[in-house]
Amino acid sequence: MHRVLLERNAEKDLGRLSHDIHDRIIGVIQNLSNNPRPSGCRKLTGSKNDWRIRAGDYRVIYEINDDVQTVRVLRIRHRREVYR
Repeated sequence: MHRVLLERNAEKDLGRLSHDIHDRIIGVIQNLSNNPRPSGCRKLTGSKNDWRIRAGDYRVIYEINDDVQTVRVLRIRHRREVYR
């Protein structure tokens, strides 16, 4: 089981979302503790440990560290903004 950590930027991103989208994203983030590489996740090219998972039109960008069993959520943004 991995420990999930939210970066400050991810917390700010969560605070800007509507309640129904917020609840969906929280569910996705909680599932990352049991399985940090669920079906549908993709490794980001050009990075060592960065992954992304879809949650509707939103993307959760996170980093997996298997040595200490942590998942660090870096960004939560709409798909048109997340990769900029």
